[in-house]
Amino acid sequence: MTEYGRGSGPEPWHPEDPLYGDSGWSGHEAQQGRMPFGGGPQQQYPQEPHHQQYLQQEQYPGQMQGYPQQSHQQMPVQQPAYDGGGQPWDTAHGGYTGAPQAAQGYPDTGQYPGAAEGYPGTDAYPAGDPYPAPDPYAGADPYAQQPVGGYPGEAPDLYGTPEAYPPPKPPGRRDPEPDAEAEDGEPDEDSPLADSGRDGDDDSREAGSGGGRRAGRSKGKGKGKPKRSGAACLVAALVIAGVVGGGGYYGYTYLKARFGSAEDYAGSGNGESVEVEIPNGATVAQMGSILKEAGVVASTQAFVDAATADKRSTGIQPGTYTLQKKMSSASAIAVLIDPSKLNVLTIPEGKRAVEVYKMIDKKLGKPEGTTAQVAQQQAKNLGLPAWAVSTRKVRDPLEGFLYPTRYDLSKETTPESLLKQMVKNANDKYAALGLEGKAKELGLANPYELVIVASLVQVEGNKHDDFRKMSEVIYNRLKPSNTATNQKIEFDSTINYIKGTSNINVSREETRKIDDPYNTYRYAGLPPGPISNPGDEAVNAALDPDKGGWMFFVSIDGNTTTFTKTFAEHDKLVTEFNERQKKKSGG
Repeated sequence: MTEYGRGSGPEPWHPEDPLYGDSGWSGHEAQQGRMPFGGGPQQQYPQEPHHQQYLQQEQYPGQMQGYPQQSHQQMPVQQPAYDGGGQPWDTAHGGYTGAPQAAQGYPDTGQYPGAAEGYPGTDAYPAGDPYPAPDPYAGADPYAQQPVGGYPGEAPDLYGTPEAYPPPKPPGRRDPEPDAEAEDGEPDEDSPLADSGRDGDDDSREAGSGGGRRAGRSKGKGKGKPKRSGAACLVAALVIAGVVGGGGYYGYTYLKARFGSAEDYAGSGNGESVEVEIPNGATVAQMGSILKEAGVVASTQAFVDAATADKRSTGIQPGTYTLQKKMSSASAIAVLIDPSKLNVLTIPEGKRAVEVYKMIDKKLGKPEGTTAQVAQQQAKNLGLPAWAVSTRKVRDPLEGFLYPTRYDLSKETTPESLLKQMVKNANDKYAALGLEGKAKELGLANPYELVIVASLVQVEGNKHDDFRKMSEVIYNRLKPSNTATNQKIEFDSTINYIKGTSNINVSREETRKIDDPYNTYRYAGLPPGPISNPGDEAVNAALDPDKGGWMFFVSIDGNTTTFTKTFAEHDKLVTEFNERQKKKSGG
C-alpha cells in the first residue's frame, strides 16, 4: 500500500473514498461552497462590535492538539474565540457554539461531519451558507510562504524566519527517498519518485479520469534527474590536473631551494657594465640581493655561499663598484674585495685645491685642467657660504671648502656636481661646529679666518697630537704682545703654497725675496686665504688650542715636531737641525 484507498494493482481510487483527492489541499470536494474557483477576493464581513480584535487563524492545523500533523497549506479551521466568559464564539455565525471542547481539538460530529476521520471541517458549512468564512488562501499560491501575522494574540509564524524550518509539503509530495534507480539513471516509473520534482500543478487532477491519477506531470526525461555533462567532467579533470601540477611545481621549487645548489652564473660577465652601490653597513645577504637585482649574480644564496668561502669578503667596503652583468658569484667577490675597483674618490686631509682638481680629472677621465677651470669660472655658483671672503689676493676661493672624505662616483658624476658636494660637506661641518660664534671668542675677524688657522694647523702639524700645540703657536704669534716675531706667523708651509712645493727646508733667502701676500715671513698676520683643505681634527684644534704657552717649534726629521716657549730654545733646536741636514747632504 502506497496511499490510503490504493492497492498494489492498477485499480484507481474509489470516488467515495473519504481520502479521495487529498481533501483540504486541492480545494475540490472538500471545500464546496466555501472557496471560489476564480481565485477572486472573498467578501469580508465585519465582526461583532465587541470583537474588534481579529481572531487567530491557525496556519498549521497539524499543530493543534488531537489533529494529525499536516502542512500549513491545509485549509485553515476557524478557531473559536472567547468573549472572556469561557464560552467559545462562533466567528462564522456570530454566536456561542456551546461546545468549548471543539477548541481543544476534539471532533464535534454534529457540527463538523467528517472530523472523526481526521479531516476537520470538510462539511462544516453547506453550499448555501449565507455567511461564508473568508478564505485567506484564495487567489494565492497554495504552497507560498505565508506572512507572519501582525495582530495581537496571534501565534508566531515558525516558518517565516530565515533560520526556521522549511514549511511542510502537502500529502501528495510526501514521498519517501528513492532507494533505487533505473539502470539508465532515471527513477523507476513505479517508484514514488516517478512524479516528484517535475514541473506542473501537483494538485490538479486529470478531468474525467475517475481514477484520481495526478495529471499535468510530464514524464519527459528532460525533467528528471540531470545527467552529468562530459564537458563538466573535463573541466573538473583539468582543475584537478592544474592543482596537482601546480603543487608539484612549487614542491619542486621548494626542494630545489632547500636542498639543491643555488643558481649561479659562470664566468666573469657578459661584457655589459653596470654600477652597483653597496651601502654602509650592508650585510652579505643584502649585498647579494642588491647584486641580483642589478643582474650581476644569478641568486642571493650563491653570492652568500661564495662570500662565506672567501674570507677576504669581510673587507668589502661600501661604495659604488663597476661590475658586469651575469658574473659568477666568485668573480663578483673578486671585484668587491679589490679597493682599486671601488668607484670612489677619496680626498685626503690637507690636500690643496689644485691637487684635488687633478684627482677629479683623473678619476672622471677628464683632460687635465678641466676641473680647475670649472672651479675658477663657477666658484660663485658652487654653494660657498656668505662669510667666505673672495678678493683678488685669494689664490683660490674654494681652498679650505673641498671637504676631505670619500665620494662615491657614478656615470652621472661631473666635475661641477662633485665640487658642489665637497663644498656642501664643508659647509655642513663648519655649521655644526659653530664657526661663526666662536671666531670672535678667539680674537678672529670672521669664520673665514678660523678656516685659515685650521689649514695652517693641518699642514704644519705632522701628527694629530701636534695639532692643538700648533694652534696655540699661531694664536700666540698673532697677539699684539708678540715681540719675538712681531705678529708674523713665519711658516715654511706658506712659502711652499706659493711655490706649489712641499719642501721641508726653506732657505732664508727665499723667505726674504718672495713678495707675495701668502709669504708669512714678509707679511704679518694670517695669509689671505687657507693653504689647504683641513680635516675634522685640524678644525677642532683651531677651535680649542692648547694652553701651554707654546711660541716656537722645529720639525726634527719631518715626522717629529718639538715645541718650545722661548726663542733661545728654538734657536738651539734650529742649529741642531741644520747640522743634521749638512750630514745628509755630505757637506
